[in-house]
Amino acid sequence: MCRNHYSISNFSFTYGEDRLFFLTMSIFKYKKAEQVTWKPRYIILSYMQVVETIDEMRRLRSKLTEPVGLVPTMGYLHDGHLSLVKRARTENTSVVVSIFVNPTQFGPQEDLKNYPHDTKHDLALLEKEETDVVFMPSVEEMYPPQFDSWVEVSEVTERLEGAFRPTHFKGVATVVAKLFNIVQPTRAYFGQKDAQQAIVIKKMVADLNMNLEVVACPTVREPDGLAMSSRNIYLKPEERKAATILYQSLKLTQQLYSKGERDAERIRQGMIALIKKQPLANIDYVSIAHTETLEELDTISPPALVSLAVRFGKTRLIDNIIIR
Repeated sequence: MCRNHYSISNFSFTYGEDRLFFLTMSIFKYKKAEQVTWKPRYIILSYMQVVETIDEMRRLRSKLTEPVGLVPTMGYLHDGHLSLVKRARTENTSVVVSIFVNPTQFGPQEDLKNYPHDTKHDLALLEKEETDVVFMPSVEEMYPPQFDSWVEVSEVTERLEGAFRPTHFKGVATVVAKLFNIVQPTRAYFGQKDAQQAIVIKKMVADLNMNLEVVACPTVREPDGLAMSSRNIYLKPEERKAATILYQSLKLTQQLYSKGERDAERIRQGMIALIKKQPLANIDYVSIAHTETLEELDTISPPALVSLAVRFGKTRLIDNIIIR
């Protein structure tokens, strides 16, 4: 199914191609009834196509002007996602955004069933960013009954997130490889907030000789420093307030490093002690690691990835910075 998303004056409509003429004439008659002069050339302000099948995506891809930027998302978009779309828009002639909540990257006890979604709002945001195509496949489209092939990246997926979510990156690598094959982007954009994910995808692209550039974009934060995440909506008010301790602990790392501290374990322990002052915080890990291999460092030598995962009630948040 292919839908065309049109913005007309201050209203947005999603119509099939055969409905555009009818829609245009209807609005013309409405304006005429009010005796308002209507200039048809001003009717369509933007044009965004929404597709739901792989065949339709490939058909549209053949018509897109190079270069093509891809922003893979799971929807429920916020300013962090939109920063990726803006970056893609500035660096590419055509922009594709995918919205797909990928079930294979969720563990059995994770939040797949409750993952937030608001497709109407997402499409309105993407239209404002002048997105060319939104690819929204179903689970059955991406994983048909006979599907039984997987992409697995070793070593870098076994640490940090991989240690706590052992099947996560198998699902991530597989769905991203599928999206790359379907969309054939020139560049693909990911947020630095999910630092390990970006590292895994860059390694997959290099190892499998995929012909595209993976671009990691800076983390977008709330005014109090909390990294923007679709999962922030799960936080209760007191948990939301407590979650600011994550960025405070990351800033502590920068402060200690700037004062000359190079012992990675001392800095880790300093971060842990600070986080533990917040009674609602439960630490999964605090890491200071090599930015490519993710091996833990004894002595900090830039660049170094400082990352953490902490639970507040049922909500698990991750964040990171890079010491340069």
